[in-house]
Amino acid sequence: MYDAAIAGAAPGPVTSAALRDFQARPGQRLWLYALGKAAHPMAAAAAATLQRSLIAIAGGVIVSPEPMASPYATVGVLQGDHPLPGRHSFTAAQRIGDMATGMRGDDVAIVLLSGGVTSLIAAPLRGMAESDLGQLFELLLGSGLDIRRMNAVRKRFTRWGAGRMALSLAPARTHVYVMSDVLGDDPADIGSGPCTPDSWTVKQVIDVLRESNVLTRIAPAMREYLTGVARGVIPETPKPAHPAFAHVSTRVIGSNRLALDAVAAHARQISLDVETIAAPLQGDAATSGAQIADALLRRAQQGRTGCMVWGGETTVQLHSAAAPAGKGAHALSSEAPPSGGRCQELALAASRQLSRHGDGARRITILAAGTDGRDGTTDAAGAFADSTIWEQIRQSGRDPDVALQRHESHAVLGAAGALIPRRFTGTNVMDVVIGLIE
Repeated sequence: MYDAAIAGAAPGPVTSAALRDFQARPGQRLWLYALGKAAHPMAAAAAATLQRSLIAIAGGVIVSPEPMASPYATVGVLQGDHPLPGRHSFTAAQRIGDMATGMRGDDVAIVLLSGGVTSLIAAPLRGMAESDLGQLFELLLGSGLDIRRMNAVRKRFTRWGAGRMALSLAPARTHVYVMSDVLGDDPADIGSGPCTPDSWTVKQVIDVLRESNVLTRIAPAMREYLTGVARGVIPETPKPAHPAFAHVSTRVIGSNRLALDAVAAHARQISLDVETIAAPLQGDAATSGAQIADALLRRAQQGRTGCMVWGGETTVQLHSAAAPAGKGAHALSSEAPPSGGRCQELALAASRQLSRHGDGARRITILAAGTDGRDGTTDAAGAFADSTIWEQIRQSGRDPDVALQRHESHAVLGAAGALIPRRFTGTNVMDVVIGLIE
């Protein structure tokens, strides 16, 4: 069923369908920008579809976490850094700037966006240090903020966030196609909205930073920038009324729903009664794990079998400066960062809950994994949970309670053989959690 989720969210087919009727005038220059974890399959599908329509690509760039061959001779390939920006990301950001400089009013740009864009093409605003931007990303990833509020902050300080890429591409006509990796599928939240106006005010951003205890920990240059915007001496981020957005059309072509529908379809094919939970999976990972276990236990107690499916993205809030377990990063401090991920923490918490219910939980197995095939900076895509894993961890000589408290789920789940190996999936539409009752 996890394989079905990944296949169902494959970005190639939906990109081909979206561009099937795309038109360009003879001699008109067309530029292709494919950015994100699904950049390569989206770009390949776009190139093939445009070629069938006899539309040439004048130039372009693909930026993704994994280096692969370009599907078109005039389209370059770069590798960005994720989840923290680094020298590859800064180079990619500069390449986009170099290409955008040559755009003309009669040009057409196709921008293909998927999850991970914020970090992959991140570069600081003028006057800010690259190291300061990396520190900001790390602090936010460990803050427990959801992706919408996290990106509301990150887009403030990145060169292409908050619609700034659309401004750079203007006056060319820009067509944006998006694979969503956020709840609500708002293009302004996906990849920090490089081609979408910013609805957040600087006051709201300052409030988010203050409430998450991050404001006093970011670089002084960043605090000074926020103060300058608040006082009106530095311009706000591009807003919807900016004329550049009159040249931009945006369409969300894929989301977590594709993965969930594919899981449900496969479950029915193998004669399983399936229930897809409408409410998105969000909030604290450990809390969500316990709630998912409880929902499955109630179903089992009613004598029902089959499966339940959830989709979304949880968070992990750390109580120190260590790196985040939810998205994964390297710690800035000298202490070793927690090793795990949001799916692994969810599975570990679910295992604890199932272990408390004896025979009533023995028919339940849970899978929690990212559709991008990765969970944190570990070698896992996610993990399994059942009623035996908690005790297996204890028998290995480890304390699962301490591991859960410290957000160190990876090693203990590995000791119980409960990890799902990391893989490259070519897509990213958040996470899926599948609960099976035999």
